[in-house]
Amino acid sequence: MKRAIVFMSVMFMTLSYGQEIKQVPQITVSGEGKVKVIPDEAVISATVETKGNNAKEVKQKNDEQIDAVLKLIKKMNLAAADYKTQRVALNPVYDYEKKKTTYNATQTIEIIVRDLNKYDELMEGLVVQGINRIDNVTFQSSKLAQYESEARKLAMKQAKLKAEDYVSVLGQKVGKAMTISDNSQTYYPQPVYARFKTAMAMESDAAAPKETLAVGEITITANVSVNFILE
Repeated sequence: MKRAIVFMSVMFMTLSYGQEIKQVPQITVSGEGKVKVIPDEAVISATVETKGNNAKEVKQKNDEQIDAVLKLIKKMNLAAADYKTQRVALNPVYDYEKKKTTYNATQTIEIIVRDLNKYDELMEGLVVQGINRIDNVTFQSSKLAQYESEARKLAMKQAKLKAEDYVSVLGQKVGKAMTISDNSQTYYPQPVYARFKTAMAMESDAAAPKETLAVGEITITANVSVNFILE
């Protein structure tokens, strides 16, 4: 009998506790903010690749070309922090048909161009001094943090506006935000450039206007998910 009384008491306490929990009306919406800007910087990844039969000679020739490239960069008054060696490699390549080993040396330099007016001159100079591979060019903004902040604010405004649209027909109002999730992904804008001229092409087309770059726009995007209380 006592066990039955205890069991009923526990059930009564559980029901009473459950009745005290109130369901809070909520709505969860997403928001997106976009800011379009014209990039003012470029990041160039440039490589000198040298091939030959003798490892020492291949490495020496590659070093000489890199030395000329670095002198060019310094001559253009780029800050020391704006260029660095990214990769260095010297690999044997065995030809099974000829049963012969050759060597391939590569050095890659990453260069940040903070003044796009120097872009054409730098690219031409890199080719002349021995760069024979442009691996990548990425455009970016020097005010990225500022534009990211603007995009986040726009995303939050859109989320709130969307929530207000949904509940306006119900006679309710959007209250405080309970949770905010940032769903933004890091975006690295890629280049849109007209053409990259080789040294030979530049010599034959020296009198023509140089249009090697079409910068265009980059879009900085923020995505959020917001859970609002409804009043």
